Amino acid sequence: MASGSAQLIASPQRIAVEVVRQHVEQAAFLWAQRDTWSLEDPPDEAVIAEIGQRLEINLDGLRIAGSAAWPFVDRQLADFPDKGEFFVAGWMAIEQEDAKRVDSTIEAARQAGERRGLVGAFSWHKPQKIGKLVRDWLGAHDALLRYLGVAACVAHGVDPKRLLERLVRDPDSDTRALSLRLAGKLKRTDLAQEMEAAMQAEDDAVRLWAGWALTELGSGDLARAALRKAATAGTPGALAALRAAVKAGPEKEVRVWLGGLMKSQATAPLAVRGIGMLGDRSVLGWLVQQMSQPTLAIAAVAAFLELFPEARGETKLFSSDPADAGTAFVEHFGDDLVTLAIAEKVEIWWRDQNLMQA
Repeated sequence: MASGSAQLIASPQRIAVEVVRQHVEQAAFLWAQRDTWSLEDPPDEAVIAEIGQRLEINLDGLRIAGSAAWPFVDRQLADFPDKGEFFVAGWMAIEQEDAKRVDSTIEAARQAGERRGLVGAFSWHKPQKIGKLVRDWLGAHDALLRYLGVAACVAHGVDPKRLLERLVRDPDSDTRALSLRLAGKLKRTDLAQEMEAAMQAEDDAVRLWAGWALTELGSGDLARAALRKAATAGTPGALAALRAAVKAGPEKEVRVWLGGLMKSQATAPLAVRGIGMLGDRSVLGWLVQQMSQPTLAIAAVAAFLELFPEARGETKLFSSDPADAGTAFVEHFGDDLVTLAIAEKVEIWWRDQNLMQA
């Protein structure tokens, strides 16, 4: 009888431990998945929101588990020092207001060269929760801490006031670029001269975000040439540069520029994507033609979804199997995982929409 009672007592404990472990693993997986979806072009906000709801359920489990979750968090971070695992460790440290844990997690991220998960962790908490930490970081001697502080401000749209005057001149190029992005997002017209000066910086990202910020202030003419150059450079910020270049206008001139990009096989996908950023839905017939060309198909899908977000729910219009689009697509994409729009189905769908509206 004693043995049976012990088993009954031990069993719930084992189940509880397993549940906590699953919450830790699921939280890391879901945040990483959500972050990856946010990088899609254009992102599917409905999917991102759904993943966020599932993530919150697991974070609630970690709130209940409290310090009992740390052994699993530590083990997971040691085994897989990736963005999702850093998100969980950073989120837990802030949630429990454990300064030592915050510091150790930041140091681990520094060693791993992984910042995205930490930024996500601090961004997930409300500004009031991280306010004191962010203020300390913005004035820190450590470049990584300053970067994290600015990143938190970008995520929450918080204006660091006079501190931003110094941060847009920060000696660390990553922090400076992000600070310029924040200044543009906040429409800090008082920093326009700093943005113009940053257009002469050696670092590509600093120049890009300075131009982007000027465009947000309505001064895109000062950055137009630099943004167009950045858009065609193939750097990680090329898409942001393209969007800023399109926004900088004027529209007639932008269309001429995009038309020129269409003449080169190397830049034609950028032109197709840029057309989708103009907001002109009358170009759908032209986009359908581009969907039929393997080299332009991905850009055409992105442009289509930006112009017609309501089409996301029409799963019959899309396929992840290149064979559905034709042998040329199979030869071009091989085994790559891609989402293609079936041109003929898109054309029929749009004709039906017009008939319904009529």
